[in-house]
Amino acid sequence: QVTLVESGGGLVQYGGSLRLSCAASGYTFNDYAMGWFRQAPGKEREFVSAIGWNGNLDVVGPFNLGIEKGRFTISRDNAENTVYLQMNSLKPEDTAVYYCARGSVRFARPTTARDFYDYWGQGTQVTVSS
Repeated sequence: QVTLVESGGGLVQYGGSLRLSCAASGYTFNDYAMGWFRQAPGKEREFVSAIGWNGNLDVVGPFNLGIEKGRFTISRDNAENTVYLQMNSLKPEDTAVYYCARGSVRFARPTTARDFYDYWGQGTQVTVSS
């Protein structure tokens, strides 16, 4: 069965960095786009970033544009069946549970829509102290 397991979360100070990992199993990893979402307490789950099946296309969330561009970077290693989220210059408002998810259609371009993704990990907590 499809399984996604996130790791790498934790407590970090303002301005610090973390790299999240999501290990996938149970399917042909390099056939599907992958995405990261996050959910803060009392808020809706929001899109963070996504990457195409071959790593040649990525999509970023609205808070990763403009002056924030590049603060979060998604990548994947198809040989290791793993997708990563490198997070730099972390702020307290980045505190949330971070989830990885698999795109639901083989070889499809990733989107920002939650219903494009069919399998989800259990999440990893990221806490940024001020």
